[in-house]
Amino acid sequence: MAFRFTLATVLRFRESVEKREELALQRILLEMARVRREIERITAEIAAAHEARNRAMQNPLPASYIQGLLNDTETAAERRRNLVQALAALEKQHLLQTQKYQAAHRDRQMLSDMKAKKRDVYEQERARATQKVLDDIFAARSHRN
Repeated sequence: MAFRFTLATVLRFRESVEKREELALQRILLEMARVRREIERITAEIAAAHEARNRAMQNPLPASYIQGLLNDTETAAERRRNLVQALAALEKQHLLQTQKYQAAHRDRQMLSDMKAKKRDVYEQERARATQKVLDDIFAARSHRN
């Protein structure tokens, strides 16, 4: 008789839940990385805009051009502020998702450990049964001689 774990269905379900939570966590991490890259890009854009404005101030230019540079810088700064807020929200999501994943992992690990223990007990019982059969055969041969 082969080893059968009576909670195998529950274990498969817990494994799927754990995998789903892990994938959700990975999606959040990818989105966080994307937002961080965008923040860095906009920060560099703002620095370049400041430098361009400072160079433009060295030359006589129409006020509307300088005002346009200031508006562009302010727009970029506003996008950066929005991204920083989005990143903060993603970090909160990351914390919550990490907790969900850890709980799913614990639940699955508990069943995996239980399965391993039951398999060990099963294998020990099978080994004992096999040894008993061998001992009985040996005893029967000993009595014949």
